[in-house]
Amino acid sequence: MTSSQDEIWLRDYEPDDAQATIDIFLRAIREVASRDYDPAQIAAWAKVEDAEIWGQYRASRPTWLAMIGSTPVGFTDLKADGCLDMMFVSPDHQGKGVASLLLAMVEKAARKKGLQRIFTEASLTARPFFERKGFTVLAAQKVEKRGQTLSNFLMEKALA
Repeated sequence: MTSSQDEIWLRDYEPDDAQATIDIFLRAIREVASRDYDPAQIAAWAKVEDAEIWGQYRASRPTWLAMIGSTPVGFTDLKADGCLDMMFVSPDHQGKGVASLLLAMVEKAARKKGLQRIFTEASLTARPFFERKGFTVLAAQKVEKRGQTLSNFLMEKALA
């Protein structure tokens, strides 16, 4: 039986959440995506140059935090064009349904906006999750981050 302290719930991003989302982003890349990318690629990707700009970026679009109790354990967002730009889950809470709950929120918000599809640029690490959730690969891509080339996948899901 799960206690209410173990239940995952969602809330809207608030300006004070910038550091928590930065921490989740960096840990997810360094501790989880590092299975699929080499150390130089991880070092190039896992950087946040300016926390204030990061916070403005998060606040510029619908962004949601997944919470367990009062602890942020994941976050995601949705751009106006249907792009799910970021979805990261704390390494301590992988495989517990956090990403599934976040994606359900993105899909609900996209439908409410009348979008016909959502799309993302999924990492090697995230691709299997998105495929299980009904996304299809449109293209394999190579992206450059701070002098390193990383592989990812342009993926989309049609919304019924």
